Amino acid sequence: MHDAEPIPEAARAEIDRLLQSGDLFRYTAPQDAPVALLEREFAALMGTRYALAVSSCSAALFLSLKALDLPKGARVLMPGFTFAAVPSSVVHADCVPVLCEVGEDYRIDIADLKARLDGVDAVIVSHMRGHTSDMDAILALCDARGIPVIEDAAHSLGTTWHGRKIGTLGRVGCFSFQSYKLVNAGEGGILVTDDADLVARAVILSGAYEHNWRKHMDHGDNALAEAFARWQNRLPLYNLRLSNLSAAVIRPQLAEIARRVRDGRRNHDRVAAALNRSPWMVVPDKLPPEERAPDSLQFNLCGMSDEDVRAFVDAAGAEGVKVQVFGLTTDNARAYWNWGFLPEMPELPRTRAMLMRACDTRLPARLTPTECDAVADVLLRAAHSVMGTDRAYGT
Repeated sequence: MHDAEPIPEAARAEIDRLLQSGDLFRYTAPQDAPVALLEREFAALMGTRYALAVSSCSAALFLSLKALDLPKGARVLMPGFTFAAVPSSVVHADCVPVLCEVGEDYRIDIADLKARLDGVDAVIVSHMRGHTSDMDAILALCDARGIPVIEDAAHSLGTTWHGRKIGTLGRVGCFSFQSYKLVNAGEGGILVTDDADLVARAVILSGAYEHNWRKHMDHGDNALAEAFARWQNRLPLYNLRLSNLSAAVIRPQLAEIARRVRDGRRNHDRVAAALNRSPWMVVPDKLPPEERAPDSLQFNLCGMSDEDVRAFVDAAGAEGVKVQVFGLTTDNARAYWNWGFLPEMPELPRTRAMLMRACDTRLPARLTPTECDAVADVLLRAAHSVMGTDRAYGT
């Protein structure tokens, strides 16, 4: 369940060419380097004007914050359920992470977000594990206050909201190419935006020294040309570029996204339907405007003590299905109370309670329906072995 899909054969010829030439740096070629082609292709795929490929999604988040030109100490609101790299990117950008509550469905508690917006300079919406929060409500609240929204879409490539691609709803969207994501380059990330000034700043900040930013331009984009000229030599260089080798691995996988999304959704919904028949497990429903692109499965355990939960995890693991409970796993990087680097540690009782019973297991798109049924059977047996048939059915 943790094996990645093979990299498409089409990547091999390009990788061999790059290895023969030694041409791994994105700015060596005068134009059409693999990274530049990836940016063009990804922007077209997402329907955005611009894309910038960088070393990780964390780098994309960091650059987005810096490109927004936020003041030092700016307060950036985000959900309390996310990966530690997200608040880390905020700290790296000299800003202060502000956490809000998340409900049992893993999505932002809109009332709590609204209550915390005073004094906030930007909002990062982490679509954690591909679960989309109510973007209509979030964008309305933020637009009314002039607060820019960054979408952390690391888990949401291929997800849509009212038919629009997640990552294109806010001011900027950030995606991951880390190994457990829908597109796998080991490491890597990309940001997308329609904002010429923002992308010009991000390009220079990412490490486009001297006039290498010219290789990001198409003829006739006067707004981008003016933005680059405006920021030349005025910004620090953080050197967060993607290499041509990574781009060569990524580009052939773009054609596989639609198939992976389709198969991942089939697998998720098949296992979810089986688990929802158990009195001990609940898979939260999607929101009506949302079409998900899952490659993992999250579910909540019901009516179990901490001891029961640990016994369930052990029983599932003994049969080959690794389950982590976000709040019970030692030092889990998705449990906010383990983020000892936060300048402000909030108390989020709803989020904490959810994380103590929220389970996570891999469910890659490459699994067959028969294999998905086997995963569901293991999880059901594990729950019933711990809780007992009598307790399950109240007899």
